[in-house]
Amino acid sequence: MSLFIDRGGYVDATRITLKVFPLIERGKMGHVNGIVVHQTGGPTADGAFGSYSKKRHDGSYPNGAHFLIEKDGTIYQTASLFRITNHVGNLQSRCLATQKCSPTELKAARALDKTKGNKARADAVNKAEMPKEFPDRYPSNVDAIGIELVGEAPETKKGEFEFVPVTAEQTSALKWLVNELVDTLGVSMNEVYRHPVVGRKNDSEARTAIWRSD
Repeated sequence: MSLFIDRGGYVDATRITLKVFPLIERGKMGHVNGIVVHQTGGPTADGAFGSYSKKRHDGSYPNGAHFLIEKDGTIYQTASLFRITNHVGNLQSRCLATQKCSPTELKAARALDKTKGNKARADAVNKAEMPKEFPDRYPSNVDAIGIELVGEAPETKKGEFEFVPVTAEQTSALKWLVNELVDTLGVSMNEVYRHPVVGRKNDSEARTAIWRSD
């Protein structure tokens, strides 16, 4: 049975608690093509909510996702499903990752991937990807629903940051939520991704997240 979504884009379901933060809502969301699963760098939902509820020091609006799942499995809807939120960041090249594109496109993607400097490379690839129509690119901020799992990424002895495993309660909640959203919004299960697959993020983010029931 599909989720009931009201005229504002908010879900009415017993398993979902509405805790909306207007500052993370941006322009109108058109057709939803994908879902992106994230983990927070902070260990609590309140920490994420705090960042969602105020502007940054430079006056810019905060980033955030449409849902947040607490470690105990509580699901919060934090933004309207009809509004864009900034949760993906710079896109990876789908052409380069899958090589399911023309030889000319692949050559161009490989050239961009050799851009010197991490930020310059990420910006150059994203600039080339965003004008593309889906599915020639990965789902992005403009057409993807974001789901945050409360996580934490402590520093390892090697000086790197490693995200903690997803809890069993989060896994159960994530499976339910993703399956409901896929059914309700008509999204392909093959277009549900961990954040590092589609964006430029720490590869350990949401590494242990499981959303398929099979």
